[in-house]
Amino acid sequence: MTRELDSYLRVDKFPHMWCPGCGNGIVLRCLLQAINELELDQDRTVIVGGIGCSSRAVGYLDFNTLHTTHGRALAYATGIKLARPELNVIVITGDGDATAIGGNHFIHAARRNIDLTVLLFNNNIYGMTGGQYSPLTPANSKATTAPHGTIEPNFDISELARSAGASYVGRSTTYHTSLLKGLVKNGIENKGFSLIEAVAACPTAYGRRNKMKGGAEMILRQKENAVNIKKALQMAPEELEGKIIIGELHKQEAPEYTAMYDNLIARVMQQAGGGSVTPLKGN
Repeated sequence: MTRELDSYLRVDKFPHMWCPGCGNGIVLRCLLQAINELELDQDRTVIVGGIGCSSRAVGYLDFNTLHTTHGRALAYATGIKLARPELNVIVITGDGDATAIGGNHFIHAARRNIDLTVLLFNNNIYGMTGGQYSPLTPANSKATTAPHGTIEPNFDISELARSAGASYVGRSTTYHTSLLKGLVKNGIENKGFSLIEAVAACPTAYGRRNKMKGGAEMILRQKENAVNIKKALQMAPEELEGKIIIGELHKQEAPEYTAMYDNLIARVMQQAGGGSVTPLKGN
C-alpha cells in the first residue's frame, strides 16, 4: 500500500494472514484507490464482510466495519442500508461465501436493486477452510472435495447478478488493476445493486492442486486469457471457451429499493389520514 492509502488501514492489525502469491491484497488496494479517488467520507462508509480469506480484509480497514457470519454479509448490509440509506455500504465477499450458503441473499439483493456495492473476490475455491470446491470452481478442477476433478458446471456469477436484477455488473482480474479500480468506482457511484467480480489467484489451495505453479504465473494466466467485453462481442462461442470476459458487463438504470421503500411509507401514511413520516436516515 502507498502512504496515501495508509489512513484507510488499521496498521496495527498487520502483518496480514494471506498466503504468498495471493491476489487479495491487490483487490484490496484497488478498492482503497477507488474510495480515495471518490473522496468518500470514512465515517459515513460501512464495509461488511462474510467469512473467508477475502472477508478477512474487513479486519484491516479503518472504516465502520462488520465481520459477519458465513454467507450473511448481504443480509447484514441490507439491514444497514435500510436503516441508514445515506451511508455508502460496500460488501466484501468471496465465491464460497456469496454463492453457496449466501446464494439466496445474493440473488434477492440483486433482484431488489438495493444500493449496495459488492466486491466479490473470485479465487475459485474455499481457500481458508482447506480447499473445498465452490460454486465458482471451474468444471474438471481439482479440490480437496474433488480429488479427481469437479463434475459440476460452475456459476457465471456476473451473469447471475445481471439476470437477477443488478443494475451494474463488472469483472476484472488482479492483472488488470486500472480496470478493476475503475469498475469499483463506477459500482460505488451506481444508485442500485452493483457487483464487481475480481478474479484473484489462490496459488495455495487452488493453483497448487491444478498445476498452475505460483501466484505470478497465475496472474500471467489471467493476462493471457482475459478478453475485453468489446472484443468478446465480436468473437465466436468456441473462441471464448476458457476465456475470462472483463470490463463493464452490464449497466441499466432501475428503481432503487430504499427509495421505493421510503415512498411506500409516505404513501401509506398519507392514505391513513396524514401524520408525519420520520425518515430512517441518521445525521
